[in-house]
Amino acid sequence: MKPVPVSLSDYVLSGGGANGESYDHRTDPEVMLKLYFPGKIQQPLDEMMLARKVYDLGIPTPEPGDYVVTEDGRYGIRFRRILGKKSYSRATGDEPAKVGQFAAEFAQMCLKLHSVHVDTKLFENVKDRYYRLLEANPFFTAAEKDKIGRFIADTPDEDTAIHGDLQYSNAIFVGNKRYFIDLGDFCYGNHLFDIGMVYLCCCLSPAPFIEETFHMPKSLAEKFWSLFAAEYFGGDIPLQAINEQIRPFAGLKTLIIERDTGEPMPVFREALSSIL
Repeated sequence: MKPVPVSLSDYVLSGGGANGESYDHRTDPEVMLKLYFPGKIQQPLDEMMLARKVYDLGIPTPEPGDYVVTEDGRYGIRFRRILGKKSYSRATGDEPAKVGQFAAEFAQMCLKLHSVHVDTKLFENVKDRYYRLLEANPFFTAAEKDKIGRFIADTPDEDTAIHGDLQYSNAIFVGNKRYFIDLGDFCYGNHLFDIGMVYLCCCLSPAPFIEETFHMPKSLAEKFWSLFAAEYFGGDIPLQAINEQIRPFAGLKTLIIERDTGEPMPVFREALSSIL
């Protein structure tokens, strides 16, 4: 895939992050540019290729844009924004009385996602991703790593789609259209690896983090989870049984959090207690 040349004179800086910056088009509000910092060439290309493969599966996600390069040699992605969108976390925070509706809609989106069978030669197995994270983690002991590794290995395999970062802020809607976004960690495997992230965001995360990131009090996030779980797993399964099944999968996210923070995170490790 060859990058399309673009001129930064057509854009205005709108934000920044760990990997690069975002720009808005000066005259077209639908067009947005995501530029990586200098020297990062492969990362935007990989992101574009993955986004295209996910889109081609028929998963509801915004259509991938262009792989671009600017005059100063920076690479990135140009795409069209979905105007008027709202995430399920923001919508719930804004209208808490509709938490049941939003939780059910998000659960139905997840059920459809987790029913999509993929060509396993085109995507990474979620287990391989966790094995790499486990090996690189400096905070768990060898004995703990062995137990976690066995838990991952013993989880039944599936060839179905996994979002990879299944937060309720990564599902958006406008009108009657719904999309998943931020699919840079998309892979395949057992759906419980994905649902663990929903539980972590709603129940394990500290209240200040939930309020700042997901725009709601923790009590409302926990209610979202209970209603989501009933819709996703069926109302006949007690919530306590669902929580016990999901907690270790949420705890596995500790490997990602500790990689990013560079320090052990006891608040999330506790969810691994049943397997350690």
